Formats: sequence, structure tokens, C-alpha cells
Amino acid sequence: MVDSYRPDRQRGDQASTHKAGSDKENTPQTKYSLDDLKYLMQRLRDPEFGCPWDLKQNFESIVAHTLEEAYEVADAIERGDRNDMQDELGDLLFQVVFYAQLGQEEESFDFNDITDGITRKLLRRHPHVFPDKNLRAFHPEGTHFTDDQIKGQWESIKAEERELKAQLKPKNNNEDRPEGILKDVPRTLPALNRAEKLQKRAAQKGFDWTEIASVFEKLEEEVAELKVELQIAEGKSLREPDVHSRLTDEMGDVLFCCVNLARFLKVSPEEALRSTNKKFETRFEY
Repeated sequence: MVDSYRPDRQRGDQASTHKAGSDKENTPQTKYSLDDLKYLMQRLRDPEFGCPWDLKQNFESIVAHTLEEAYEVADAIERGDRNDMQDELGDLLFQVVFYAQLGQEEESFDFNDITDGITRKLLRRHPHVFPDKNLRAFHPEGTHFTDDQIKGQWESIKAEERELKAQLKPKNNNEDRPEGILKDVPRTLPALNRAEKLQKRAAQKGFDWTEIASVFEKLEEEVAELKVELQIAEGKSLREPDVHSRLTDEMGDVLFCCVNLARFLKVSPEEALRSTNKKFETRFEY
């Protein structure tokens, strides 16, 4: 019961703004705020009065839930269901609040730190909107930036951020080499998305095809190599470790090249495949 929760047990930045048995509980017409959600999260994690399941969780254990919620948001958007979208966005927001609560408990960061960090990052990355990283400032009337200027600024800022992150990272005596430009592309991304990000990052350093015809040629080459491996495996089980390993390697090359082709066509491979999945599902069910 709400009334059994003692005000003196409330912790964090919400302690002074919530009272046990608050009138808000009796006025459903009043919309709950972000502060209310943060307070709810504190209650769920209360060692004595909280939820046993929530108390067992840590950063690692809720990652799978976070990924699932993100995909459910994408699914609601794809279906054009605004009610579902609102609900799923709430679930995704709760994940952020959960991480913030865990960070606050171990005194590494809190929700305000997250908000401050993302605001500063976006101010830094949008000099064409916020002059001098000033949230309230505007460029003089008539100021115009071309797409190339904006892209150049973006790439320069990202490079500076990577350099700064490398400087702040604790030194490892076993690694004398500087971190590569691909180091901060998250390994936990879905493989299709990560392949696209890796290719885009490499392209910024000039490691790219000069024309789409070359990409098609490379794709044909990779498909041919896959066919060769199939011929070599003729008469053997495709589950045989050595055969499976070689086929997996060649199939990966084909898929990686397909992502490259999608990038040249200015098509999101993830979006394209999701669309095809939906098309197949519709046709098959019919």
C-alpha cells in the first residue's frame, strides 16, 4: 500500500517532491511526469519495500529487455500504430530510467547526468543550429549552411570526440597501438547494422569503392566463391565442422557485400530487409 511507504525512506532527488499518499494518486485526470516515473523506479528498487524482480536486476541483465523494447518501437512505427508506438516508447523510456537508477545507486551517474551529457553532445554536434554551443542562441538572420558544410562539420566533430575519448580512456600497458577508427562501433549491434557502420567509417578514410559497378563485380565474385565451396562440399554433410566453417565465411562475405551495395544505393539494408520480411509474410499468409 502507498500509505505504508514512509516519507523518511525516500531517497534521491525526488525525496522532497513526493509525499506518501499523494493526492495525485486520487486524481487520474492529472498526467504523471518524468519525475513521477523516476520516483516509481526508486520505489521498485527499494531494498525493503521494492519489487523482488527489479531488485535482482543489474546493467547486464536488462540489456536484452532494452533491445527487445527498441525493436518493438520499430515494429509499431512500421505498422503505423500510434497507440502502440506511445506504449512501446514508454517501455523504452523506462529502460533509460532503470539504467539511471542503477547508476545512481552505485554513484557513477544519474538521470540528470544522462540528460546533461546528451544535451551537451547535441549542442556540440549541431554548430549550424546552435552557435558557440549555446542552447538559446541563434545564427544571424540569413545565415545558411550547405549540406557539404554540415557533413564536413559532423565528421570533424566525430573525429574530435573519438580522439578525446581515446585520451580519457585508461592506458593499457599491453597495448601500445592507438585505437583504430572502428574501435567504438559497438559489437552488440545487429550484424547487418554494424556492417553498415563499419563500412561508412572506413569510407571516411578513403577505403571504399569508387563506383557501384565495382560493388556488383565484387558481389558476383563472392557468390562465385560460395558456389566453389559448395562444389567442394559435394557429398559431405553441410553440418560437418570444416565445411560449415568455410560456408559460413563465404556466406558472410556475400552478406557484407550486399550491405555495401545497399550503401551505394542509399538504401538502409536493415530497412530493406524488414520491408521484404513483411512482404514475404503477407504473401505467404495469403
